[in-house]
Amino acid sequence: MGLVELSVSDIDRSIEYWQRAIGLRVLSRENGTAELGADTPLLRFVEEPGARPADGFTGLYHVALLVPDRPALGRFLRHVADERVPVEGASDHAVSEAIYFRDPDRHGIEVYADRPRAEWEGKVFERMTTMPMDVDGVIASADGPFDGLPDGTTVGHVHLRVRDVDETVGFYHGLVGMGVMAQLGNSAAFLSAGGYHHHLGANVWESRGAPPAPPGTATLRHATIVLPDEAEQRRIADAVGGGEEREDGILVRDPSGNPLLLRRSSAAS
Repeated sequence: MGLVELSVSDIDRSIEYWQRAIGLRVLSRENGTAELGADTPLLRFVEEPGARPADGFTGLYHVALLVPDRPALGRFLRHVADERVPVEGASDHAVSEAIYFRDPDRHGIEVYADRPRAEWEGKVFERMTTMPMDVDGVIASADGPFDGLPDGTTVGHVHLRVRDVDETVGFYHGLVGMGVMAQLGNSAAFLSAGGYHHHLGANVWESRGAPPAPPGTATLRHATIVLPDEAEQRRIADAVGGGEEREDGILVRDPSGNPLLLRRSSAAS
């Protein structure tokens, strides 16, 4: 997964939160937009003054920032505790350890570290779960002070609010070609490429049967799927019925109206 673009109601407020609480850096800013990341851009904000939170619609459930290792997660969690950053949850998923937040526009955020791949590869369906995080153990793993999210932090996965899980699986598995790694009946599914535990999550917990967010809401403008070459980019675009050709890729939508940018790995972010 690549850069995630979000609309926000007050770009100064969003930048302040994502810098102070999450630890990203502003990499560029102009004309009501800003890109934030670590060593590479991870988020792009587009200001829509006065936009309302997109609760109750399809769109982003959370963007998940993957830090390189458990000590990095420990440094981050110690920062969260020291700065008293409000937390939505902290979980051990067996495949990963994760901390959850919401920004001022109620965009969901996960910051997580994977457990060693050898512990879960080929066993995601059996292993992935939700248990309380060993907070003390994660903090104890910190190997130094927190100085922002480290270089090497990536968008590990994107979790979407969708209107129907079965049609979502039909799209991302049947057309895009991701593998189904785990599914919770008709309430949630987790899909990936290359055997990862999930690059994409989808659930109906807040959005079963819901439409996309209307104009005037702070919502997902697009998630990015990074593809190896133009042939794969074109294959997926054709499979899903075409899309909008853009300089940075091809913009398509899933059945819930969630926008996805199909980008070749050699293209600019």
